[in-house]
Amino acid sequence: MLPVKAAAKITGVKAIDVKELITLMVLMVVTFLLLLFWEREPDENIVVTSIEHLNVDYPKSNIPVRYCNSMILQRVIREPNHTCKKKHVFIHERPQKINSICISPRKMTCLNHSTIFCFQSEIRLKMTVCQLIGGTVYPGCRYQVSTVEGYVLITCDNLGPVNFQGYVE
Repeated sequence: MLPVKAAAKITGVKAIDVKELITLMVLMVVTFLLLLFWEREPDENIVVTSIEHLNVDYPKSNIPVRYCNSMILQRVIREPNHTCKKKHVFIHERPQKINSICISPRKMTCLNHSTIFCFQSEIRLKMTVCQLIGGTVYPGCRYQVSTVEGYVLITCDNLGPVNFQGYVE
């Protein structure tokens, strides 16, 4: 009898090229970062304070009922201690008109601030005044709506309007 030689066939896992491994690792890191930041909830302690966000609503939003309540909730308008603002004003004019107030010759000291200068609009602007009528802690605030036309008082810096200070009818 002739001796039989058995040949074993080696099977197993193929080695991965280093270039493929680096590509895979980069892909995993990018995926991790996307997942980390994609659905991040906004920090409720961050408050937008620009005059455009807080006080300008142009063109006026089409909210048929409870305009003030809706706008104040939508823009998260409240006092720093999370209580309801007693009064808030939305201006319904083009941003260019509001920006032009900063070059108005009507410069004066702001109401209740003896060292800060305000600029008063030269024309009457359309506004909605929201007066608190119920609630004390945000978001449980209820407001009464009234529309007015008046001269707007704002503070300005070199870039334009900074803060709404009030209005004069």
